[in-house]
Amino acid sequence: MKEDIFVIGVGMTRFGRWLERSLKSLVAEVVGDALKDANCRATDIEAAYFSNTTQSIMEGQHLIRGQIALREIGIESIPVTNVENACASGSTAFYQAVNHLRAGAADIALVVGAEKMYDADRQKSVAIFDGGWDVHQANVVTERLASIGAGVPTPAGRGDGVASPFMELYASLAKGHMRQFGTTERQLATVAAKNHRHSTLNPLSQYQNDISVDDVLAGKVIAWPLTLPMCSPISDGAAAAVLCTAHALRRHSDIRPVKVLGCVLASGSSRDWSDAERHLCRRAADKAYDEAGVAPQDISVAEVHDASAFAEIVQIENLRFCETGQGGWLSERGETALGGRIPVNPSGGLESKGHPIGATGLAQIYELVLQLRGEAGARQVDDARLAIAENGGGFIGVEEAAAVITILGR
Repeated sequence: MKEDIFVIGVGMTRFGRWLERSLKSLVAEVVGDALKDANCRATDIEAAYFSNTTQSIMEGQHLIRGQIALREIGIESIPVTNVENACASGSTAFYQAVNHLRAGAADIALVVGAEKMYDADRQKSVAIFDGGWDVHQANVVTERLASIGAGVPTPAGRGDGVASPFMELYASLAKGHMRQFGTTERQLATVAAKNHRHSTLNPLSQYQNDISVDDVLAGKVIAWPLTLPMCSPISDGAAAAVLCTAHALRRHSDIRPVKVLGCVLASGSSRDWSDAERHLCRRAADKAYDEAGVAPQDISVAEVHDASAFAEIVQIENLRFCETGQGGWLSERGETALGGRIPVNPSGGLESKGHPIGATGLAQIYELVLQLRGEAGARQVDDARLAIAENGGGFIGVEEAAAVITILGR
């Protein structure tokens, strides 16, 4: 029988553009908040996992990032593991901490994700995404993705987008979904408008603007059918979580623990794009549901990796909230909005809350812990009892290179 693991503390900065702040200052803020929330001290931490993907490019800090960032706030001597798994880095660090505790190697662990993605030299920010796929086969990947979206014509006057390789990737996948299932540009806009509306209720969101569906459709084209409000921005920010075993839980008072019911890491495989049942996120979700002993219909609230509005549509299908191909219709009916059948991204999601790559997965954990505690304020989901997070990263074949599904409960 697996050891029960609990999240006992969380912290998160506001995401945004923080040119004047250092990575170390962001880390210090969230670790301090998470420790206070867990009612424990830095000396209580027995292991730490540090998620970061961009510091090598932005600052030349290629190695030992976690040891450097954590030492200044009194966390040293203990095992510190640095984690990079593209946009799934934060959740991968969380996964590793869960298993470290389950293995009996420690009783209390800290997980931190932090990024500084903005720089006065914009070329540095742009270069962040260059290594998110096989750099030796970039042309092959591009041609494969273009073929998925073939046969869906771009409307007149909507073809001149902004160069963004990953959004072009999402656009090709979106076109394939449109061709096969009848998904519409307006359904994509509904997802984005919903997430921007949710973000107005989140004081830590990078953007807090309520945008209508029509305004989303009228936005600057990035890669049709995706407009700017349908795409996640680059962001600075950090998030952290303190985890412990059931044994350690008995030593702490004045805490509000949330139980980790399932946490699964998967990698992409060689599959045909149309074989949705073998999508890595679906495989990982099915395994997480089994591990947690729950079903999709039991979930109260979800945070998914909406790097684009289309990504949310396909991920709610992968989490089995609806049949394959029905994600657009589920969203258009309002079932994924606050007050709907299964609220998705009450935080505002990556599209609006922001996307500091290494912190994103832990920001999802932060939101879901608040939801399960009943502490999410104006965006609180009524009687939230079970929550699921999907966090994917990189690209290989026709899907993400890595993905983590986490199920939490109260």
